[in-house]
Amino acid sequence: MQDIKTRKDIHFIITELYKKLLSDDIVKHFFEDVINENHLEEHLNIVTDFWNGILFSTTDYQRNAMQPHLILNERKPFKHEHFKRWLLHFTSSIDDNYKGEKSEMAKTRALSIATVMEIKMSSNS
Repeated sequence: MQDIKTRKDIHFIITELYKKLLSDDIVKHFFEDVINENHLEEHLNIVTDFWNGILFSTTDYQRNAMQPHLILNERKPFKHEHFKRWLLHFTSSIDDNYKGEKSEMAKTRALSIATVMEIKMSSNS
């Protein structure tokens, strides 16, 4: 297995991740608006830009990643089990397809991001 090397690799991982998320009864309700408004491909590209910036220090992503999640949290509260499930799917989407330094970096950063988001969301509720 090779490591994550390109934006295309990241897009593949994010696509695999969302296949898992959208078929998971515990978390799929968070993505109803994206699906109902037919914005899935746009959303996948935004998330890909975010991770491309993290792994390859690009400047593609120019948004506040926390803000849309805080807004969503007001309507559909995130719980610990949701973060755990997202992390499980994120990690397996990488482990099933890639191995190496960037792969490990992505998983470490995902854990950090999920932890910070969970803390911020629980303090806002």
